[in-house]
This record gives sequence, structure tokens and C-alpha cells, in this order.
Amino acid sequence: MRVLITGCSSGFGRCAAIELAQRGHAVVATARRVETLADLEVDQKLSLDVDSEESVRAAVAQAGEIDALVNNAGWGANGPIEKVPLEDVRRMFETNFFGAARMIQAIAPGMRARQRGVVVNVTSLAGRVAPPLSGFYSATKFALEALSEALHLELGHFGIRVAIIEPGYVESSFRDNSTSHGIDESPYDELHRSWSGSDERLLGGKRPEPEFVGVAIADAVEGKRTDLRWPVGKDAELVTRARASMDDVAFEAAMRSMLKLEW
Repeated sequence: MRVLITGCSSGFGRCAAIELAQRGHAVVATARRVETLADLEVDQKLSLDVDSEESVRAAVAQAGEIDALVNNAGWGANGPIEKVPLEDVRRMFETNFFGAARMIQAIAPGMRARQRGVVVNVTSLAGRVAPPLSGFYSATKFALEALSEALHLELGHFGIRVAIIEPGYVESSFRDNSTSHGIDESPYDELHRSWSGSDERLLGGKRPEPEFVGVAIADAVEGKRTDLRWPVGKDAELVTRARASMDDVAFEAAMRSMLKLEW
């Protein structure tokens, strides 16, 4: 299978590229700075900025026929809703949501013509449940979840599978690609202190490594399960089950109790 992955310079994208290549797939690894891919042993390495129509067209033309698309590129702008600059929010949507949409619009027609293919969209547990201080990031992932649901219904008719990967808290370099606003100053510094450590309370220990998500992405590409949604990690499985089984009041009370959130 020929698999194109966005955002392979680090984290989930890099781990997925390595895992899929080791499984014998022809991987097209992409990143804005192609030099960050130098050490990857993959079939092809391409420069790709998902924010740019021109870059997407050029990369897809060089990549050739693609059997599976993994939309992984993304970054985060975190902080209370009233503090995060809307320009950062627009840029984040440009990458996290519109970037995935650009890739789908560029590659899905070829898959549809061949009556086969796979689209894997990497969202987040934050795309199912919005935590405090990450509302705008969650909004980008909620949006990608909605697009993925509709895409599943549209493309399934043509023999194309869609899978949504929803990682929980994972040990990764994602925070290096994130910006924060207003979390260390009044009036939200107290909430930040209260929320800090919520990942450890949910997981009951250390975060899993990003390779764990890379394996899930590879399994989704290969169709190990036919599920639309793939929660990845104990916390993602726990929270999504709770969210599905409770009303809003009961779910909030359960999360506040589990996470010891008194704000």
C-alpha cells in the first residue's frame, strides 16, 4: 500500500511512518522542512505545507497514486478563550482543519476513481471532550471529527474507508509546537494549577510513548478493525465511554471528581 502521511518531522507522524515502513508499505513521508525527514527509511520524502494550496498540489503530483492518506499535521494554541489571539486560532484552524480538508480534496478523487482507499484523520480525545484552557484547539479537532463522519458516509459508497484516531495524553514533542496564552497569569493561573497533572490522574501513571499511536495509525491503515473511531490510550477509552453513557451533568460531576477539579 502506498501511504502519504502529513507532519512526519516528529511525534505521531514520524512514528506512523516508521511503523508502516517496517510493515512493508511504501511510505511517502512529508513535512514543511524536508530536511527533518533525512533519517527516515521510507519510499519518498516530500516538502509539504498543508496550509498552502500550491504546496499540496505539488506534493500530491510528486507522490503519484496514493492508497492511504494519513492527516496528522497539527499544532496547538492553548489558553482561556478570552486570552488566545484570534489570529492564532485562525492559523491553527488553517493547519488542523483546512489542511486536512485540502489533502482530502486533492487525493480523494483518485481513490474514488479506483473504488478503493483509506483516509485516516488524527484528531484527539480533545475532539470528543473539550477540556479547560484548550477550547480553541478542541474546536479544530471537533471540526475534523465532524468532517470525518460526513466523509465516512460519502466515501464509503465508493469503497473508501475512513478512520478517526483519537489519542489521549501521550508523551510527545507536541508541546514544542504549541503556544500558550494567559495560563500563568490572573485570573486563570489558579485554574491552570488545578488542571495541571490531570493527565497523570487519568492515566494513573506515566504517559504512553508516541509509538503507541503510530501502531494504531498503522492498524487503521491496514483495516485491523473497521471502526470509524479509534480511541488510543486508557484515558481516551475511559473518557469516551463515560461521555457516551452519561448526560452532561453526570459526566461533568464524574470528571470533576476523578480529576479533583475544584474550579
